[in-house]
Amino acid sequence: MPGTPASPASPSASGPSASFASGPDTTRREALVGGAVTLGAAALGTTLGAPSALAATPAPRGPVISEPFTLGVASGDPRHDGVVLWTRLAPDPLAEDGLGGMPDRTVEVEWQVSHREDFATIAASGTTETGPDQAHSVHVELERLRPRADYFYRFRVGNEISPVGRTRTAPVPGTRLDRFAFAFASCQSYTHGHYTAQARLAEEDLDLVAFLGDYIYETADQGSIGRGHFPAVEVRSLAEYRLRHAQYKTDHDLQAAHAAFPWAVVFDDHELENNWADDTSYEEDVPPEEFLLRREHALKAYYEHMPLRAAQRPAGPDLHLYRRLTFGNLVDMHLLDTRQYRDVQVEDSERDDPERTLLGADQRRWLSQSLADSSATWNVLAQQVFFSQRDFAEGDATNFSDDAWDNYKVERDSVRDEIARVSNPVVITGDVHANYVVDVKADFDDAYSETVATELVGTSFTSGRDGVEQNPGDAVQLAENPHIKFINRNRGYVRNTVTPTEWTADYRVVDYVSEPGAPIRDRARFVIGSGQPGARPQA
Repeated sequence: MPGTPASPASPSASGPSASFASGPDTTRREALVGGAVTLGAAALGTTLGAPSALAATPAPRGPVISEPFTLGVASGDPRHDGVVLWTRLAPDPLAEDGLGGMPDRTVEVEWQVSHREDFATIAASGTTETGPDQAHSVHVELERLRPRADYFYRFRVGNEISPVGRTRTAPVPGTRLDRFAFAFASCQSYTHGHYTAQARLAEEDLDLVAFLGDYIYETADQGSIGRGHFPAVEVRSLAEYRLRHAQYKTDHDLQAAHAAFPWAVVFDDHELENNWADDTSYEEDVPPEEFLLRREHALKAYYEHMPLRAAQRPAGPDLHLYRRLTFGNLVDMHLLDTRQYRDVQVEDSERDDPERTLLGADQRRWLSQSLADSSATWNVLAQQVFFSQRDFAEGDATNFSDDAWDNYKVERDSVRDEIARVSNPVVITGDVHANYVVDVKADFDDAYSETVATELVGTSFTSGRDGVEQNPGDAVQLAENPHIKFINRNRGYVRNTVTPTEWTADYRVVDYVSEPGAPIRDRARFVIGSGQPGARPQA
């Protein structure tokens, strides 16, 4: 919830791929998400190479599976030698048992990777199996690819072939990189708006998308634009969480954004329940063991629908989410988990307790070591909730969000002091359905203290419905928190271009999401100079 005041490569023979080639009037986006392609047996030998290992595959056991790729394809967590490829087989994605209309058996899935969009040559290929215990989701961890290279990928089951996705490997850690382009986004309530911003995102030229949480919402909300949640209940069971993820994944604009670039994902609260903390429900009085069962269901469904590595496969109610991605010598991205290990929220009078933790002891030690090990020019904390101090009360009174870092003040200040000692720290944040630019101060209560880092907060894709420029209370925030330099409440995402000398953040917004088709525009641009924490507005 928004922070609110407390209350292996296997080359195959090359061959023509006419069935997959883009015609002169086909856009890149249409080629990437043009839908699953069904081919006869004779066509398969030509399309996938002749002779082709895929074409020679025996017919599948059991009944033929028709149109299983309704949820699209995705890739994620790029390394210099590979990425994760994802899909889920679901010919009937909203089947009430949450199993996507798939048979109760193991299915073999074939995959291909190519440097070419027409798959005329194959860089890597293979097979994997998936079954009902995984909701027939597929996670392929590619290795031995070329660094800093573009690839196209696709899957096949029987004679059914998936849409084509495009992905990009990272540069070798430590090698010179002159430019890294990525966007970050969060909070995409299906019921609150059309995924116009996701469609515009798919048209960008990016190395990565960082999604900072609230990928789905657990609520029974039906909204007012004909995009009501299914099932029309607050989801709790594994089947219900699977259905909710599947409903979101059926959106073609979201599929396009996933197919266009690799994503790095973290969850926040609504993937499970609003404002949850560790084993505790924020809104319901339920025993921890009952809540942990719900958490197990939610995190299993989350993993099944995300391009995550086996290292992130959940064990019961636990999912190891925090990790680091490295892009040459330019960027280290430290992805955090601000839900599974946090202490429960408390009143403002207790927020100074030095024992309180948002990260938990193990993650806190990992972060310290990850920062100490970094030799990158820019260090990014990719995380969910508002990091900097944010007082909502006018005058001498104070009022802070109980769900943000403000509720864990001592640990927040400790992390702030630690990132101040590394090269070019930038915190990127979601959650609050608004754009902010913030100077991270050595002392948030002293406006004249040193600026030691920068926090860039991105608005929601859709959550909060049609946006506005500002809310009436934003004037109070700006007055009471002089380190906050910018607030805007339109919908959209933040596009970032990072070089050795500066970081440029473009706040890209759409003016409405209640109807499809809104154009994208740049609401603001801010630049951070290397060695100069704090963002400067640019015309």
